[in-house]
Amino acid sequence: MTAWHLREAARTLTRGGVVAYPTEGVWGLGCDPDAPRALARVLALKQRPAGKGLILIAHAFSALRPYLADLGETERQRALATWPGPVTWLWPAAPGLPRLLRGEHETVAIRVTAHPLAAALCARFGGPIVSTSANLAGRRPACTALQVRLRLGARVDYLLPGNTGGLAGATEIRDARTGHVIRSAR
Repeated sequence: MTAWHLREAARTLTRGGVVAYPTEGVWGLGCDPDAPRALARVLALKQRPAGKGLILIAHAFSALRPYLADLGETERQRALATWPGPVTWLWPAAPGLPRLLRGEHETVAIRVTAHPLAAALCARFGGPIVSTSANLAGRRPACTALQVRLRLGARVDYLLPGNTGGLAGATEIRDARTGHVIRSAR
């Protein structure tokens, strides 16, 4: 991966495109979370129901704040203690957060990523990006760039070269209000 690749991926996001990139355990599909057409395109590409919601990743917690409602200090510190890292938290969504991001939920899934390339992409883009596994809904997530190309082909606007972070699968998901594990790391 070169600086040129990172620039191209960030430009693609800025233009409303969909980017495939490696994360901690699987390949992700990302877009600008503030671009409704891009969000709809990611959902259509994956054949994912809008009611499920999407994950946002960022290089720093401060980048996620505009998408979040307040949470108690104890709960906030519990989540912050796991970041950067492979733990996704369901956090109360900011009032008015688009349904395409939160789905049918009052929460939004967020993570401060520990993957250096995914974090660099967020930083270069200038904010959080959507992070949903690179696969059709109900199918196994892509674990390599080749699998992304074979499964999604030209429907992805840019593929950022790199490797996953070594996690055996998708990240753990926890409820920020209770700390309960919703999905164990796979």
